[in-house]
Amino acid sequence: MESFEKLPSHVSIIMDGNGRWAQRHSLPRFKGHYEGVESVRAVVECCCELGIPYLSLFAFSEENWNRPQDEVSRLMELFALSMKNELNNFIKNGVRFVVLGNRERFSENLNSAIDEMMRSTAAGSALTLVVFLSYSGRWDILQAARKLAVTHPDGNFGMEEISSALVTSRIPDPDLLIRTSGEMRISNYMLWQLSYTEIVVVDTLWPDFRKTSFLDALREYEKRDRRFGKVK
Repeated sequence: MESFEKLPSHVSIIMDGNGRWAQRHSLPRFKGHYEGVESVRAVVECCCELGIPYLSLFAFSEENWNRPQDEVSRLMELFALSMKNELNNFIKNGVRFVVLGNRERFSENLNSAIDEMMRSTAAGSALTLVVFLSYSGRWDILQAARKLAVTHPDGNFGMEEISSALVTSRIPDPDLLIRTSGEMRISNYMLWQLSYTEIVVVDTLWPDFRKTSFLDALREYEKRDRRFGKVK
């Protein structure tokens, strides 16, 4: 594994292009999601090898509930199957698994499987893998506002209190956001947290995104001069 002078502490990925990948291969859309699991595995392994402590993946947005019911059902099955298949590998490699999002619409069985996966991997210290399921940035800000309306009814709160009320309060903001498939938008994802995140957009569809693509994105990040609104 090559070395880097500057690595992000938190890489986040909008995994886009599964459906288009399937169409290009004359396959049903859900086959693209299944192939995308291999890309997740490759990126997780790479983060562990490089010592990147946080990786987050935008897997299913609140808006994705509006997709065809068959595709949504297949995705729910894939989430459950992937957790079952990866549990031992995560424990072995010190990967802590976390799910963030609005889980009210998930089945009782899926929620139980998520909770068990998080409990079983809670001691992992090599990598925290955050999977955003049924998540949107606007929902996150709204639920934070509702919390603060109760805890600070006088409206006397600032940016730190808002950050602490978000579901991401226990993880650092992303240093690098990678979006696959060439789309130039953030799709209602971590709207508060991405304020100074470096963004790298690649044309590669997610099922074709492997270690080489990930390393290329890290090289691009290494070139960036992060000033956070200041001057040199």
